[in-house]
Amino acid sequence: MTIPVIITISILLLLAYVFDITSSKTKVPSVILLLFLGWVVKQASGIFSIVVPDLSPILPFLGAIGLILIVLEGSLELEFNKSKLRYIGKSSLIALIPMLLFSFSLAGAFMFFGNVGFKIGLANAIPFAIVSSAIAISSAQHLIPKNKEFITYESSLSDIFGVILFNFITLNDNIGTQSFGFFILELILILLVTFITTLGLAFLLSKIKHHVKYVPIILIIVLIYAISEVYHLPALIFILLFGLFLGNLDELRKNPFIYQLRPGVLDREVRKFKELTGEIAFLIRSLFFLLFGYLIETSELMNSST
Repeated sequence: MTIPVIITISILLLLAYVFDITSSKTKVPSVILLLFLGWVVKQASGIFSIVVPDLSPILPFLGAIGLILIVLEGSLELEFNKSKLRYIGKSSLIALIPMLLFSFSLAGAFMFFGNVGFKIGLANAIPFAIVSSAIAISSAQHLIPKNKEFITYESSLSDIFGVILFNFITLNDNIGTQSFGFFILELILILLVTFITTLGLAFLLSKIKHHVKYVPIILIIVLIYAISEVYHLPALIFILLFGLFLGNLDELRKNPFIYQLRPGVLDREVRKFKELTGEIAFLIRSLFFLLFGYLIETSELMNSST
């Protein structure tokens, strides 16, 4: 049974690679093709009576790891300087305002038609209002740099704003001065964690001499993200800022502290790190969307109540 599984997964991932390199020509996002391919595999396993164990517990794991790597990969490619501040501010507004308008409008509809409280309606509406960076960044790989950059900023910020708002609504029974105080404290805490860990990881990246150096860095990033999530901190802020820092070392060379990190050496390591991150992100992303497509229930899609 092991060999057929290996063969099947290898063929599916090779097809995912074909989808990725041809999407610029076909104009069909590889994500859509991966979902469809996963669904086809599910139908084929049913037709041929192939027994497959329950794979649903794996999906959240792949989703979390994939989100980290996709946002990290996207942020490593972003340019950040004084001329970009206005552009980033515009991206933030475009990410935030439509999300708030859609969330509150849909929450009102849930409250009116579903006979639920506004807080419950808002908690259920927010996930629908978020532009998923896992899908958006993946689908923007073949756009011109300016559009790709905008989508990376806008979808990453949409994720961050959405997670912050969702946690704020669901974790506070009563929204008042105290809850806003805790919220501000969480933001300050994640920024402090980001500052310390970014400098620490950059130092490690420039100093480690062992032939295995990039995977431990990625594992530390995943660990920090997971611990931040345990304490309901907006961990995507850390991922986005860490990637921006490493991807824009040229803008920081004049800083005396950055100079101590040997920016010339660090810049070479960052290029290799970026390549590895892209490879792993492709693998995890492909597995996630294949499994997502496999777990789609056709009967639920066709159910008018759903």
